Amino acid sequence: MNTPQSPGDRLVYVRPVLVAELPQDVQDQAEGLDTLYALHSADGEQLALVRNRHMAFQLALQNDLAPVNVH
Repeated sequence: MNTPQSPGDRLVYVRPVLVAELPQDVQDQAEGLDTLYALHSADGEQLALVRNRHMAFQLALQNDLAPVNVH
């Protein structure tokens, strides 16, 4: 039996991350960008790291998640 998820289970938080604060191997792949956007679950687990805010929101929506900005 599938248990319906609560709306809180579907939330993902989108926040900007300075490339300079990321590990060197990630910085090397950032292709000159200063900022990337991280998607985090409600418990703080980083789920993804993408090029821009629009992409972060699209990724969340494509995975039936509800994105919320975090500043």
